[in-house]
Amino acid sequence: MNKFLFIGCLLAATACGSNEKPAETAENNVDAARNFVRAALDGKFREARDYMIQDSLNLNYLDVAERSFKHLSQEVQDGYRASSIRFHQPIINPDDSTSYIIFSNSYKNDPDTLRLLRIKGQWLVDLKYLYLHDQDSADKARFMPIPADTAK
Repeated sequence: MNKFLFIGCLLAATACGSNEKPAETAENNVDAARNFVRAALDGKFREARDYMIQDSLNLNYLDVAERSFKHLSQEVQDGYRASSIRFHQPIINPDDSTSYIIFSNSYKNDPDTLRLLRIKGQWLVDLKYLYLHDQDSADKARFMPIPADTAK
């Protein structure tokens, strides 16, 4: 339950208006992670979706996080909007199309890990990894050195 609240807090704010401009393509893995997290913290869920793998599980997790955020106080929502993003070392790149990035925001400072995949030349966030990575024993065994990931 705590993980869902954290994600709800991370992926900030109310539904987006239809006058938002479309997201730009990320230049690299860190750029994609930053754009995704910033859009979520700012409550721009349509923009966050543009930086995410478009499968049903990812979209469902983003919808759950958005709904959870709406139940937070305005003060907490504003805290996420005003927060800065922190990327922690190491950034792990097991191959040229997979990246694991540990991040937190300055409002809660609760580190967690995003997996990004390069698909057809574009880096995209695989949000479901944030929820399921402890269940993936192969990745867990390969990436035991990842420090300070509190999402367990």
